[in-house]
Amino acid sequence: MRAICPARTPKFENCVFFGSAAAAQDAGFRPCLRCRPETAPDLASWRGTSNTVSRALALIAEGALDGAENSVPELADRLGIGERQLRRLFLQHLGAPPVSVAQTRRVLFAKQLIHETQMPMTGIAMAAGFGSLRRFNETFRDLFQRPPSALRQKSTLRNEKEKDIVLRLRYRPPYDWESMLSFLRARAIPGLEAVHAACYLRTVEIDGALGSIEVTHVADRHSLRVRIRFPEVRSLPTIVARVRRLFDVGADIETIGEHLSGDPALAPLVAERPGLRAPGGWDGFEIAMRAVLGQQISVMAARKLGGQLVALHGRAVPKSFRIHPDLSHVFPTAKRLTMASWIGLGMPAARSATLKAVAEATLRDPNLFRPFGNIEETVARLRTVRGIGEWTAQYIALRAIREMDAFPATDVGLLRGIASIDGEKVHGAKNASADLLSRAESWRPWRAYAAQHLWAAGGNSRSRDQQSSR
Repeated sequence: MRAICPARTPKFENCVFFGSAAAAQDAGFRPCLRCRPETAPDLASWRGTSNTVSRALALIAEGALDGAENSVPELADRLGIGERQLRRLFLQHLGAPPVSVAQTRRVLFAKQLIHETQMPMTGIAMAAGFGSLRRFNETFRDLFQRPPSALRQKSTLRNEKEKDIVLRLRYRPPYDWESMLSFLRARAIPGLEAVHAACYLRTVEIDGALGSIEVTHVADRHSLRVRIRFPEVRSLPTIVARVRRLFDVGADIETIGEHLSGDPALAPLVAERPGLRAPGGWDGFEIAMRAVLGQQISVMAARKLGGQLVALHGRAVPKSFRIHPDLSHVFPTAKRLTMASWIGLGMPAARSATLKAVAEATLRDPNLFRPFGNIEETVARLRTVRGIGEWTAQYIALRAIREMDAFPATDVGLLRGIASIDGEKVHGAKNASADLLSRAESWRPWRAYAAQHLWAAGGNSRSRDQQSSR
């Protein structure tokens, strides 16, 4: 039951509390049919207690335990720990094993599709990751004591010709939508992305299928409205998970702000922008390539190079799956760029070589941009790629791998930001970076959000995309 639930609140002594929805479901409880807890934002109360659990949940959200080919041992291998240790951590922090968490995610996502879309039940079963319609029906009857179709509101008006899927992703307020949109607008690659008025659009490629999405802000509902035009319904959980990652929907922004406000220098910045989020990335390989393209040049120049790369090597999206005419191509895959005889961009040879190296490394290790180990191990692994230095590795860790403790201390924008709030000028970048890194220890495990506030404080004269990879 949620705080907004219209049902009568039970007495405290009659309540039983669980660490997660999966734990409650394992104990025999079902989601409330009135307040729809599947739409509640992820409050992330467990975050900061186990980075391994955080990484595992991110992978589960993208379907790491969906389908017969995916298993808990494989998930544990991707996280660099044993299966027994993974199960122990889940029971400790969530009160339920990984399989139960994945099952709950599938049920809640299916329930949201039933309430908010016009999809047939067969399509919903496939989209939610159920192996068959029979299994889907059995699960709902066991949990809700009724078939899935009984949960669909008969009074909802539906357009049977509508081919787009529209969902709302709730967040915990406040949310600084204007800052998020400004960030994306400045970096929107022509053909791949577009920002019009208060709307973000981009093309999508998942497992070879092409489509597009549109994201708008619904402030009064504390949610993002996501319109998806895509040919494969099985890819819906992946698309939704990536939208959540890109827009940092799951951040417990109040907890983060309270922690950072413990530093007197950061407190005024947090108060000025209480809903500032840390933008993520749509795809790890794409973010890595964009980071390399942006080395030592302006955001505008990097955006132009990105547009050339997409036009030359990206696949064209069929017009029927383009939500907006400004969208035309998807970002090229690592395989496509590795096979290309030449990239065709007017840039230094060393940077072109780094682009190739990143593509080759991605092909060798498909999990290169997935969560693995701690932040130090993540950065060290990224730096093994030729041409990737400390700054670039930290940037990729922040935006692509969603390491919320990533912190590119050598970034000029961060140095200017801390200097602006201290009322000083930047002297000696090397010493200043070391001092900033030492000072940032008290900001753990949320240094990425501290970086966002410092970049905002330093102004827009130069962003992180303009820094060199060193």
